[in-house]
Amino acid sequence: MNNYYTTMAAYNHWMNQKLYEICADIPDAKRKEDLGAFFKSIHGTLNHILVGDRIWMGRFTQTPFVAKLDQDLYADFDELRKERERSDRDILTWAAQLSDDWLNAPFTYTSTSQPVKSHTRPAWLLVTHFFNHQTHHRGQLTTLLTQLGYQPGTTDLPYLPGLM
Repeated sequence: MNNYYTTMAAYNHWMNQKLYEICADIPDAKRKEDLGAFFKSIHGTLNHILVGDRIWMGRFTQTPFVAKLDQDLYADFDELRKERERSDRDILTWAAQLSDDWLNAPFTYTSTSQPVKSHTRPAWLLVTHFFNHQTHHRGQLTTLLTQLGYQPGTTDLPYLPGLM
């Protein structure tokens, strides 16, 4: 089971590198322009993905990270990019040490949207959600980039470098 999560961690890192490379060429005002996306802008979407990752990683590693889902963690793009890279390295390291015992155990957490209620689910389900959440919002981001005339290239998992 862990091979799936190490692959998803590598995919997350690869895709973030690709998208941040494209975003670095976009003027800051355009990155922050409200384009009608769920988190308004390219920058807002990038921030949300990082917020979600840090909230879940905080839960998984028992080092809570408290933030609002639409919080602008880093207004400066270069700082956001640096922190994204740091988080991706942490995710890669964490995923490599996951055990089947931990993944199959129940995991209890408190949702940011329902802070008065705890939820218990199998850890594997929550880790799968963690990676699915990233992919979902990167899909929104690639749509925004494409609408602006930028081409993200291949984003399909089978084309992850070094996979085979």
